[in-house]
Amino acid sequence: MSQRADFVAKAREEIGTVEEGDNLTKYGKFTGHDGQPWCGSYVMWAAHEVGLKVPNCVYTPAGVSGFQGIGAWANAETAKPKPGDIVFFDFIEGGAAVEHVGIVIKDNLDGTVVTVEGNTSPDKKPTGSQANGGEVCMKVRAYKNDNKRKLKVYIVGFGSPKFKD
Repeated sequence: MSQRADFVAKAREEIGTVEEGDNLTKYGKFTGHDGQPWCGSYVMWAAHEVGLKVPNCVYTPAGVSGFQGIGAWANAETAKPKPGDIVFFDFIEGGAAVEHVGIVIKDNLDGTVVTVEGNTSPDKKPTGSQANGGEVCMKVRAYKNDNKRKLKVYIVGFGSPKFKD
């Protein structure tokens, strides 16, 4: 498999993993940030597992800056996301510009993507936190306002890693 495909496969293998306590995970242990929100640690762990170098996403605004700094950033409305891209979210209106991150699995070509995200809530818990929900989950998220599923857009943009393939 290609590095891109390996990265997506590694992300998918973790679906259903639940934190061991309040933000306690193997992902946080890996990055040295155990006990803190771990969506970025999950992304960093998955990248490391397949030998992929990505900007540090543990602090999500720094991940955005990192991708912008290497010219590998696309805003949501102009993006053409690909599997393996890193997706950044803003769920808190009036809050931090970016507070969550995940991995694109597939572009649905309808203004939405399938993602795998660490530290989110599964769809069976719709009132759970999307940015600190305690589980690795597959989600469908909108990146265009005119998406055919009529989902609210929380995606800010995408970082495109430099894959070896």
